[in-house]
Amino acid sequence: MSDQHLSSLTFSALHLHPALMQGIIDAGFTYCTPIQAQTLPMALQGRDVAGQAQTGTGKTAAFLVALFQSLLTKFPSSPRSPTSIRALVVAPTRELAVQIHKDAVQLGSHTGLKLAVVFGGTDYDKQRRTLAEGVDVLIGTPGRIIDYYKQHVFDMRHVQVVVLDEADRMFDLGFIADVRFILRRLPRPEQRQSMLFSATLSHRVLELAYEHMNNPELVRIEPDKVTIDRVRQVIYFPAMEEKIPLLIGLLRETEAHRTMVFVNTRRMAERLEMVLRAHGFKAQALSGDVPQKKRLQFLRQFHDGELAVLIGTDVASRGLHIPDVSHVINYDLPQDAPDYVHRIGRTARAGAEGDAISFGCEEYAISLPDIESFIGHKIPVAAVQPELLAPVALPPDAHLARGARASADAKHHGRPGGRRGGGRAQVRGGRRDARSRSGQRQRH
Repeated sequence: MSDQHLSSLTFSALHLHPALMQGIIDAGFTYCTPIQAQTLPMALQGRDVAGQAQTGTGKTAAFLVALFQSLLTKFPSSPRSPTSIRALVVAPTRELAVQIHKDAVQLGSHTGLKLAVVFGGTDYDKQRRTLAEGVDVLIGTPGRIIDYYKQHVFDMRHVQVVVLDEADRMFDLGFIADVRFILRRLPRPEQRQSMLFSATLSHRVLELAYEHMNNPELVRIEPDKVTIDRVRQVIYFPAMEEKIPLLIGLLRETEAHRTMVFVNTRRMAERLEMVLRAHGFKAQALSGDVPQKKRLQFLRQFHDGELAVLIGTDVASRGLHIPDVSHVINYDLPQDAPDYVHRIGRTARAGAEGDAISFGCEEYAISLPDIESFIGHKIPVAAVQPELLAPVALPPDAHLARGARASADAKHHGRPGGRRGGGRAQVRGGRRDARSRSGQRQRH
């Protein structure tokens, strides 16, 4: 972790329980990150906190340290049954729940507290048995938590601490009704400690906080500052037919290792997987439709360096904790500006540096003005040099996929060939024609 990314506050100065402090030492943590330095002094006093921080800033450790400290120093006022949990952490995605549990196991290794993680898609009976045996801290996704709760596998009458992580994503994924169901079955806000973390403290997130928390303290760590300071950004303006050759050329030039490529559709993720594999890259598409066991397997392989390129939609861009990602490539620019920050946040984590490369093609370049407005600066432009365009031999399945898409486009637009708008780029703000063969490809 880069020292420049840390504050002057040390964990030893927080007077934490010795068992918890030993876990922090084992994890190699000495100084707090900014979100930890701002939230922990308040949270350790038992106050509710609503924090704005993107993934990779240390927010998980922030709420886990506060949670463990509370459980180790404060005990339930009345006897509880073995199946009555003491703390609950709710996460929007399976991957994030698994990562929080992994971090909790490390930090809480000396506490003697029992931890469990529950999520959909796999190990239903195994997770149920673990929960039925009794746990102190339950981490999980909303649907699976409610499922087991309705079966009376556990109860929440003695919950001392509740955490909502990535609250904005709860709204995006349609889980907010489930979240409210859970919160209304906990002890009253003044009888528990509540912590909420979100990439943005939007009106709807703050409304949730004030409805279900006890006068929370608001802490903001602006995401755009992290983006500007830590990530080297560049954008190319390729023609549509140049995107795959440019991607292959850049992957070869950067000697792709732990590179994440983001696209906007599952179909494109699958197509790029076929194409990149056909050109010798160890690549794998990761989308919401991949079975859970496979998803976790792919993430482990990517983490261990067995997969050089992970291709994902925005489902994969939030909540993933993968250290040492060298490059993020936006093959498709995201249609929502905040997703740009979430995507490139996969690199330059915890103070490291990284590179984010974006393609401003005719289909998605319309999103660029909003992205640049959101991050507060123009993204430097790079020319699509001929030597960067690698020769491409598409595998048969990729040709079929392209043909199917062209046929669908042709049918939709009522003309043969499937090419939209005569193949010309329509870009706001006077952007150049994306199909121009100008050697420099400069913005006007």
